[in-house]
Amino acid sequence: MTQLRKMMLDELQRRNYAQSTVEAYITALREFAAYFKRPPDQLGPEHIRQFQLYLIRDRKLATNTVKQRMAAVQFFFARTLKRPYLREDFPYPKGPRRLPVILSQEEVTRLIDAASNLTHRAILMTLYSTGIRRSELVHLKIGDIDSKRMLIHVLQGKGSKDRDVPLSPKLLETLREYWRWAKPTNYLFPGQPGKRGTDVPLTTKAVWHACHGAAQRAGIQKKISPHGLRHAYATHLLESGTDLRTIQLLLGHSDIKHTTVYLHLSQRHLHAVANPLDSLPVSEAAEAKRPRRKPAK
Repeated sequence: MTQLRKMMLDELQRRNYAQSTVEAYITALREFAAYFKRPPDQLGPEHIRQFQLYLIRDRKLATNTVKQRMAAVQFFFARTLKRPYLREDFPYPKGPRRLPVILSQEEVTRLIDAASNLTHRAILMTLYSTGIRRSELVHLKIGDIDSKRMLIHVLQGKGSKDRDVPLSPKLLETLREYWRWAKPTNYLFPGQPGKRGTDVPLTTKAVWHACHGAAQRAGIQKKISPHGLRHAYATHLLESGTDLRTIQLLLGHSDIKHTTVYLHLSQRHLHAVANPLDSLPVSEAAEAKRPRRKPAK
């Protein structure tokens, strides 16, 4: 490990960044240095701009991926090297703001029933009934399932925060059936022993494949991911009358502005809005004059 990489790693760990973020930042810095074939501490603002253009034009990476790369480079110069760069030295590309795709309850039912095995069924049901992120799901342990209080303890979720989410009786029944069959001893969804060790959690990629495979078998054409089940959970809660503040706490959002997006997705809230056109005393469409049609040639 080079001295620069160790310095950056120390700064990331000192600020308690998630392991996935640490790995992504270290990888991004390595790409930055490799592109110019020079140590990153010998590079500056002009190199940063050139690197961003390379990511956008040549690599054609998604906007959010480019933003993450730029955040990593910014962290290196501002936090690790403590250089007094300005915000404009780290340009962030603007991306289109798209509302997430929401599954209906009928589609969620089809998705769960299309799971290829009991493990995948338990995974999909846990994602939908709790709204947890897939990174939080794979780190759930047997002891986090509190059947006496009917809660699931999400420990050190995003932002290194703990929270509790309700445990559905239907989910508990499925998890008990799964436990009797799989007999996990530590992680609720253990991974395969290998390079990562013997007692390891399932990979987040395996969770994605479980969701994607079920969607294909269910014949669902919408673009579906594990995070889509989180969106469906929040939207369906809102449509059933749960208030935004409660949904914010259940999702683990640090700011309620991240939760308000579900107001744009809830059919109940959209249909409850009185359309101003309906209050206008306009005449009937049948009474409107029709333009004279030109004779066909």
